[in-house]
Amino acid sequence: MSEFFINYGLFLLKTVTIVAAIVLVIGTAAAASRKAAHHEGLEVENLNKKYQSLVNALKQSVLKKNEWKAEAKADKERDKKAAKSAQHRPRSFVIDFKGDLKASAVPSLREEVSAVLEVAAEEDEVIVRLENHGGVVHEHGLAASQLARIRDRNIPLTVTVDKVAASGGYLMACVANRVVAAPFAILGSIGVIAQIPNFNRMLDSHGVDFEQITAGQYKRNVTMFGKNTDADRAKLKDELEDVHALFKSAVGKYRPDLDLAKVATGEHWYGTRALELGLADELRTSDELLAEAAKDRDLYRVSFKIKQPLQKRLLANVDGVLEKVDAAGWRRRFESRLPR
Repeated sequence: MSEFFINYGLFLLKTVTIVAAIVLVIGTAAAASRKAAHHEGLEVENLNKKYQSLVNALKQSVLKKNEWKAEAKADKERDKKAAKSAQHRPRSFVIDFKGDLKASAVPSLREEVSAVLEVAAEEDEVIVRLENHGGVVHEHGLAASQLARIRDRNIPLTVTVDKVAASGGYLMACVANRVVAAPFAILGSIGVIAQIPNFNRMLDSHGVDFEQITAGQYKRNVTMFGKNTDADRAKLKDELEDVHALFKSAVGKYRPDLDLAKVATGEHWYGTRALELGLADELRTSDELLAEAAKDRDLYRVSFKIKQPLQKRLLANVDGVLEKVDAAGWRRRFESRLPR
């Protein structure tokens, strides 16, 4: 009897722990959602002023009082001259894109691109700070199409990659006139994958039948619950090869000098190797790029915030947690996934 109560107590403890973890995740998601729910619209930040305020804060701390006053006076005089000057400096519009499996930042991206295209002149440029492991094919294809709108308008487009632009992420990056990567950023993974568990044997062993009725020869081939045949797998393989061909065609369009036979193998490379292969054009971090640009250009970070219903925000945050769990187990794989 005592063993029963011990086992029951352990079971109860596990259950309480799991429930508490779920409540914590939902509570964290709700708190984050409330912070993000206050407004919707375009936000513009002057990065030159931001960088200058950081420098001023440090100078004020390390310089002597008279030195700081002299520096501040010189800065004011310089700002007055710039304000009175009739000469306008060229502008760099900075857009941040952090991807996930569903490329859920695309709605914001399309608004940001639309706004920039209404304002940008021929001497301006767009810089996209991209972090994207890849994901669903059609979603990332749409994201790449948004960047293509910039290039089609003959506005110089630079994509900078500090961490990763792989698979669908590289599909976006390759659209740029210039790809700038950090030395250890991950680029490439020009390949396609579809993976799906199959529970047919488990269902069969429990006497459960699975019925699936379709109209159209290829409406469904590989399935999670039915018995898959070699013909089903061959058909899915053909579909993946077709998507891979489209992927290679898109990359070849924007980077015609690439040896696709060498780089479109599904492999990924770090920045230094990616530069050698022609996947990137320059080795630098986005910080270095923007710091140099700020010397003779006006930098504006453009961000569009979308207000979403609470339920959708909660589900998005829970999805994000699940994606992090998935990434922990598959962090060395950066392939696109087909919609199911």
